[in-house]
Amino acid sequence: MEVTNKVNSLYKGILIVAGLCLLTALIISLMGYLQNAGPLFILFFVCLAVGFRGFPLLKGFTYTVTIFAAVTTALYYPGYFVEVSGFKLTKLITPLLQIIMFGMGTSMSFNDFTGIIKMPKGVLIGVISHFIIMPMLGFTLASLSGFPPEIAAGIILIGCSPNGMASNVISYLAKANLALSVTITALSTMLSPFITPLLMKLLAGAFIQINVLDMMWDIFKMVIIPITAGLLFNKFLSGKIKWLDNAMPVLSMSGIAFIIVIITAAGRDSLLSIGPALILIVLIHNLCGYTLGYWSGRLFKMSERDCRTIAIEVGMQNGGLASGLAKAMGKIATVGLAPAVFGPLMNITGSVLASYWHRKPPIKKEEKKIIPVAKQPDISL
Repeated sequence: MEVTNKVNSLYKGILIVAGLCLLTALIISLMGYLQNAGPLFILFFVCLAVGFRGFPLLKGFTYTVTIFAAVTTALYYPGYFVEVSGFKLTKLITPLLQIIMFGMGTSMSFNDFTGIIKMPKGVLIGVISHFIIMPMLGFTLASLSGFPPEIAAGIILIGCSPNGMASNVISYLAKANLALSVTITALSTMLSPFITPLLMKLLAGAFIQINVLDMMWDIFKMVIIPITAGLLFNKFLSGKIKWLDNAMPVLSMSGIAFIIVIITAAGRDSLLSIGPALILIVLIHNLCGYTLGYWSGRLFKMSERDCRTIAIEVGMQNGGLASGLAKAMGKIATVGLAPAVFGPLMNITGSVLASYWHRKPPIKKEEKKIIPVAKQPDISL
């Protein structure tokens, strides 16, 4: 008990240090020395991430806050994340994404696709809602944003992307239908080589040039082939290479963080000029996805658990794939910005939504109770 109290005090102390770092950084910034406040902002996020580890309700935000620390570092010191000894770090995005997708495949199985047969209505509504709501929201917001064409196209790109594995974790925490979530994610990912390029041509073609066939091949190369390899690994080798099973989740999360950092460094100038507006647009995109996804389930009279699932599946996107496609187009510093912003924000809003729903178990339809009719007195005598 005494050890536990000491540990809790340590984490509280670290959070206090984080608060002091933030306060000092803000004071220095207001005095006109924003560039000098960089190390304190970075230290604030690092301490916040470590401090969150000591509290069950905050522990789930550790990874996201760590990404913020890394992104802040990239904004203040971009030179370290653009090029190393003549090697451009953007070249690592595609192989990193392939490793992440392989990891996604190892956490799936061919049985995940049987949900299409077991829950056809939920899967159909989830997938169709996902590929209608988010692309149309992205197109509308991009058109209204007034951003340069390539940055606006990035908003559409994140909307046209399939679901990410993060949606499955959030569905589990939100007490939604995990089986349905996994099936929708699997199916939307497998359909993405065909649907994403066509949607991008239709909606983003007015902003940038889109080569449908090239994008199809890029998605096959970055997503379908690695996921298929992961599925086969899971079927035949799962548990036989234990160190790899344990390493894949950590490797995947590290890969996502590094991709976001590379994009942030590459697009630093654009991000600093439109950063707050882009964050707001992306946040609206994400929150409207949750809301419209939930009510699309309600429209078709789905259960509360299924409505929650569809809300999460619609609102959460595969930012890694969107970043990889932006890299393949040679526009990582512009088209890649919205996906880089969407990822961390999505994790925050998803965690908050999951926490809220976790405390509110899905309402089950009450079974009609059969009330016995009182026996009438016999008056025949």
